[in-house]
Amino acid sequence: MKLFIEQLKPTIQTVFEHLHQHPEVSWKEYQTTAYIKQLLEEEGFNVQTFDDCTGLVVEIGSGNFCIGLRTDIDALWQEVDGQFKANHSCGHDSHMTMTIGAMLLLKKLNPQINGRIKFVFQPAEEKGTGALKLIEKHVVDDVDFLYGVHLRPIQELRDGEAAGAIYHGAAKFLEGEIIGEDAHGARPHLGQNAIEIGASLIQEMKSIHLDPMVPHTVKMTKFLAGGDTGNLIPGKASFSIDLRAQTNEVMDKLTEKVEKIADALANLYGVDIRLETKANVAAAQVNEEALSYMEKAIIESIGAEQLRKPIVSSGGEDFHFYTLKNPHLKATMLGLGCDLQPGLHHPQMTFNHDAIYAGIEILARTLLHTFAAYERGE
Repeated sequence: MKLFIEQLKPTIQTVFEHLHQHPEVSWKEYQTTAYIKQLLEEEGFNVQTFDDCTGLVVEIGSGNFCIGLRTDIDALWQEVDGQFKANHSCGHDSHMTMTIGAMLLLKKLNPQINGRIKFVFQPAEEKGTGALKLIEKHVVDDVDFLYGVHLRPIQELRDGEAAGAIYHGAAKFLEGEIIGEDAHGARPHLGQNAIEIGASLIQEMKSIHLDPMVPHTVKMTKFLAGGDTGNLIPGKASFSIDLRAQTNEVMDKLTEKVEKIADALANLYGVDIRLETKANVAAAQVNEEALSYMEKAIIESIGAEQLRKPIVSSGGEDFHFYTLKNPHLKATMLGLGCDLQPGLHHPQMTFNHDAIYAGIEILARTLLHTFAAYERGE
């Protein structure tokens, strides 16, 4: 297998460099989709695209049993060296490359598999809505096992290490409005001070108490009120709230608490407080059987001494919607160490590109081990 990977390295490097140099933000991955489609069709794969969104699916093999390998394809929009632009600072360029590399490696190996593999190139992971869109399209309805991959920062895994699962937490992003009446600075009783209401919202959220054994946080991340006129009390404001919880159950309770606080403050101050969920990702649900196949592949690819326990991360991933919405799915996500620093989503994020080849081998072996276990009737 390693010999075939060596033969594929020039192609894999070219693919990564192209994807890295042509990032596109969520739901606008038009050229990314077109590039992958052309590349894979030239390799002889049958590619399915969608009329109403970016992304694509490739299916190989035949039979009832089906394994999925999913990758995210979008980039972030952020300031890099003083300029706002799309930027692959979350590693999605490498995830796509590893998935394509696994496809090309399996093509060279030409294993006799009793079943199908679906390679899912999913848009809009950063928005937390891409997985839900593909779920609506029934992309994973017939999938039995689903695998994914994500680079891990140096704080979690060292270069050359890997974990068979990532226990992501749940995340939710709310946007809100306070809608009241402006007032003159000398007559505050004639209106409502949205800034004071926002301060009360922050203070009340700090008083939320849930199970201390489950990590969770809630914090305001944006608040806009007022303008250039210093003697005018603003009655309107807009704000954002970031919620995190390590389990879906605690996230539900946390959301309920925030909504009740907003309702109570609206009644207290006589204003309208509106909350809207802009993004929402589920906490991980890892299947032990899928984890065992991934860990076996890690040991065979990079050695038992490089295998680490599953990673617990406060970060979120919409990959876990697939299992939340499809309980029959057995899933896990590879955590790949690669000397990634300073951190995920940092505009200057870097990592050791050689880790891509280890990721390709681990993913390919995981798929083959899953098929082998199915053949044995396990």
